[in-house]
Amino acid sequence: MYKKVRKTFFLKHTSANEIIGQATQIKSIGKNMSKKRTIKKIGLYGILTNPKPGYLKVAQAMADKKLSFIQLRMKNHLEQEILTVAKQLRKIIGPESIFIINDSPHIAAEVGADGVHLGQSDMSIEEARKIVGPDAIIGLSTHNPEQTIAACKKQPDYIGVGPVFPTPTKKIPDPAIGFDGMKKMLELATVPAVVLGGINHSNIQAVLDNGANSVCAVRCINASDNPKKEIDRLLEIIG
Repeated sequence: MYKKVRKTFFLKHTSANEIIGQATQIKSIGKNMSKKRTIKKIGLYGILTNPKPGYLKVAQAMADKKLSFIQLRMKNHLEQEILTVAKQLRKIIGPESIFIINDSPHIAAEVGADGVHLGQSDMSIEEARKIVGPDAIIGLSTHNPEQTIAACKKQPDYIGVGPVFPTPTKKIPDPAIGFDGMKKMLELATVPAVVLGGINHSNIQAVLDNGANSVCAVRCINASDNPKKEIDRLLEIIG
């Protein structure tokens, strides 16, 4: 009898540990993700990438201006480096802005970001959704009309459209689509679309005049010593 009791207890104890371990792993995926945010108007979409004044200063400027989206994009960095910065930004970016992590659903889930932005060569939306959960915002980049059609069928929360103009922010840049390509892709889009790629103060009005209502200007903000001033100038044009 004693042996049976001991054996039964051992099996139950082991089983409980396994269940707890499995439950902990499951909960850790997407446990900190924010509840689904409704995308009404994007306007100026903020991207943080190699900012001259530093990630925290530019993120604070974007948060202070209550940009609807603020994305952390750290290409060619170690995962731990991205995670460290992402945790710091999560403390800075308030509920007025949607905090997005580029490329990495795992980091987005771990820091409690609002969502993730995927490129054409990243994991599928379905795979990312398993990691970040049903309430996370998922964006997808598109670079030509065919990709726009295919992306919208996957029902992301929004898409990126571009680059409109040549841009050096990517190591291997995609071909510029110009205004004709941009207008065609915007016509095809069935989800909110953010136009980007080489956009700055000198051409943003033309981008808006050609049909865009949500835009991203990466370099002119990240390369500035005074990002708040640059954001103000862009917001004044966008209205």
